[in-house]
This record gives sequence, structure tokens and C-alpha cells, in this order.
Amino acid sequence: MSIPVIDVFAGPGGLGEGFSSFQTDSEKIFDTVLSIEMDDYAHETLTLRSFYRQFTKEEVPEDYYRVLRKKLTVEELFEKWPEEAELAKKEAWKAKLGYDKDSVTPDEVDRRIENSLPPDKEWVLIGGPPCQAYSVVGRSRRQEKILDADKDERVDLYKQYLRILEEHQPAVFVMENVKGMLSARSKSHSIFEKIRTDLRDSGYKIFSLVRESRNNLFDDPEFEPEDFVIRCENYGIPQTRHRVIILGIRENFYEKQPDNLEKKPPVAISKVIDDLPRLRSGLSRQKNNWENWSSKVRDVTLNGAMKSLDDKVEKTIRRTVKNISNPHKNDGEEFVENRADYSPPEYETEWFYDERIGGVSNHVSRGHMGSDLHRYLFASAFAQEKNRSPKLEDFPEDLLPDHKNVEESIKTKKFADRFRVQLREKPSKTITSHISKDGHYYIHYDPSQCRSLTVREAARIQTFPDNYFFCGPRTAQYIQVGNAVPPLLANQIASVVNKIFHQNDQ
Repeated sequence: MSIPVIDVFAGPGGLGEGFSSFQTDSEKIFDTVLSIEMDDYAHETLTLRSFYRQFTKEEVPEDYYRVLRKKLTVEELFEKWPEEAELAKKEAWKAKLGYDKDSVTPDEVDRRIENSLPPDKEWVLIGGPPCQAYSVVGRSRRQEKILDADKDERVDLYKQYLRILEEHQPAVFVMENVKGMLSARSKSHSIFEKIRTDLRDSGYKIFSLVRESRNNLFDDPEFEPEDFVIRCENYGIPQTRHRVIILGIRENFYEKQPDNLEKKPPVAISKVIDDLPRLRSGLSRQKNNWENWSSKVRDVTLNGAMKSLDDKVEKTIRRTVKNISNPHKNDGEEFVENRADYSPPEYETEWFYDERIGGVSNHVSRGHMGSDLHRYLFASAFAQEKNRSPKLEDFPEDLLPDHKNVEESIKTKKFADRFRVQLREKPSKTITSHISKDGHYYIHYDPSQCRSLTVREAARIQTFPDNYFFCGPRTAQYIQVGNAVPPLLANQIASVVNKIFHQNDQ
């Protein structure tokens, strides 16, 4: 008698994965019965994961792992397992929620929801409207964010979520969005306050997952907007991801203050990616082989950059260059076969690791220009010695990027951290969809690899299990990972929601 879950604006399914994988006494508590997503590749990922969930972990067929090893296509998998594939396709619905001609009608959404839910069964709605409209990335801190629904339909997409709440009245909902929502405004009001008022008016008590009500009243709980921000690094997630997450409970369903998430110590990025196979970066604009790559890396000692370096940073670079060796898989593959030279991750081993995979999927490095290899080598060596990522002003003149605005960036400190190294012993900076476009913000801390993070490393930081496969080309994989809710955080939220249901039954 599991609790049904419907996931809207599902992306690749991070929030749904956290709920679906939550167990007590080895029993699954939640069952994702419908996931709605419009993006082709994210929908493919959702469908494949839904197929995986048709089985217990022990009974997942070997054919699924053959897909991860690139020995079988998804189409061939579904042909071999038609019954489970049909159930997966029924659960993962490719549909656009919105107002234009390409969007499905409310009636069709309602039919899907009603057909997915058991009769008279309380359920949970999860998901978050697309967040790009609320993002603060790329705007001045002083610039007021005025949103116009007539020019950007994403501003009002939360109304699709709201309509489902009003029409179907789930017992509990979990709504996620970017922190920028708190400062976003329309021409007449605060976006966040309007959303909060709308949710209350739909018959729900609104709660924070990380702070108790300021007035300790269940009937009329009081919170400040910042109370809804979850700082993931405080809850066992190895990145400084800050997101707005709202917990809503239907007024007639529950009459107690819900629990808050339990705080946990910070987790260093090295705890979740150190075990993955070493790779070199790819090499762009010339033949991508070890000889060319290693020769280009060694060239750093021949230019003028070394003359002005801090002694410790210079020694680290020279030592790295002297000892540089070719990783056994070069710049990686969509599937890197298992070897004895790496082991399961140190953190949450049972959550991440699946020995049946026989290796690592989605683990291919980007191609970088030779000049960027030198910048990555310097930046990671600097971070190793200084315990911080270098600003542009820290770079030797010979390694500064050849951009017209470099001097202005150094002077004004605007985009001064355009080459950002993830520090080995600290949580990663936030993984966002921007990782698909720019590896400079996601440089690996190991100087000998001279590269940005792979999709699998980003997925580990986002706490996706290793057997969670991302479909589509590499750019699409990065976007899916960057847009997701960390499943391990969602799993903790599922624990809070489970207690609401369990205590309500007593």
C-alpha cells in the first residue's frame, strides 16, 4: 500500500528518485505513478529509470546493465522486456504544461492524473516549474528583477502546478525552485509572496523544511521568505546548492508541526568523486591523442608564465609535469570498464555504488584548447597550494585569456573567477545547467588531469546513483544533471513526508 507520487516538471527525475528510493524496513513507501516532462532527452532518461523501478534492486535484469555498458540500446531493452517497458512509458509522460498551442490541455492532464491514482488514496505532488525565469545568474546584484508573463511564459508556469493542487487536492506537496525566486518581482508584486498566497488560498498550510514556524502556530504558521531556502551543504549534499523548497500540507489532512530536515556535516567533493577513473582532458583543434596532449601540457614550463609564479605553485606544476602519465582510458568513454585501481566512493557507498554495472557510465571529459590546459593546470595547482580558486588577478600575464575585457574584469572584479577550481576538501560549488556550456567554472582539483568535470562526476556531486543513466548527447546530459534536485536531498524530504502520513494514520 505505497503512497502514490506525481512528479510535474520532472526533469530527469531527481526529486522523484529520492521519493521512489525511500524505504523503511526494506519496504518502499512511495510509488511514482506519473512523471511529466517536456524535454526529449530528460523524458528518455525518466522512462529508462521508470523501467528500472519496475523491479526490485536484486531483480533488475542484466539487460539493463548492458544498456549502461553500451552493449544494448534502450529500444532493444524495451523489445526484450515489453511488459515492463509499457508500464515505464505509461508512467513517464512527455508533455508540455503551459499555455501555448504545443501544451496539453488541462482536461488531458486531469485524465492522466485520475487514471494514475488509485481511488480514494491520499497522494503527494512534487516538482517545480522551470526556474530560468527566476534565476539571478547574469544580472547585477543591484538590478531589480521585473518579470513580465506576457514576454516570458515561464513566469506563470507555477499556475499549472497551482491548478493541479486546486483541482486534485493531494494531501501533501513539495515545490522546488531557485533562490532567485525570492527577489523576483512582476510589475505589481513579489513573485514569491504571490505564489505563497496562492498556495495558502488553495487550502494548504505552508511550511519550511529547515526552520520551525516563527510563531509556533500550526493553524497560521509564520515564516520569512529566507526560511524556505535549503542550503544543501548543511544536509549531506557535497555542493553549496541553495534552493527554495516549500512543503505544503492540506488543511484537513494533518494537524502537527512537520519535522525539519536533520543537519549533517559538510561533505567534501573528494568523498564522492575521488574513486572514479582518472582521465585526461580531450584536446581540441588538433589530433586528440596522448602524445599531443602531454606535449602541450609540458609546454607550460617553456613559456614566460613560470617566471612570475609563487614558489609553491611553481613546484607543484613542475612536479605534476614531470610525473604526468597517461590514464588507462585517456579522456574517457560513455562506459569506462571496471578496473582494480579504483574502489567505491567513501561517502554513502550503498547509495552510489552498484557493482553490477561493472564500470562507470557517462564518464567522458571535454576537449580543451592547449592554452586552456595551461590555465587549468595553473588554477588547480594554485588551489592545491592556496586552498582557494584563483581570481584573474592571480594569473600570470602569459596565462590570461585573450579577451578584450580581461583588464576590466581584473579591475572591477566582475567575472574575476571565470576559471573556478572545485576544492578537494570542500563541497563543490553549485552544479547548474551552465556546466553544459562552460567547463571553466567546473575545473577538477587534480592538476594532472587538466580538465573540467565529466557528466558522471557532476551526477555524483548531485547525488545520483551510479546506475542512473542519462540519455542523449553529452550537452543534454549535463543540462539534465544541472537542472535536477539532488536525489539524496529528496530522499530526506521523503522521510519528512512519510512521517506526516504515518503519524496521520495513528
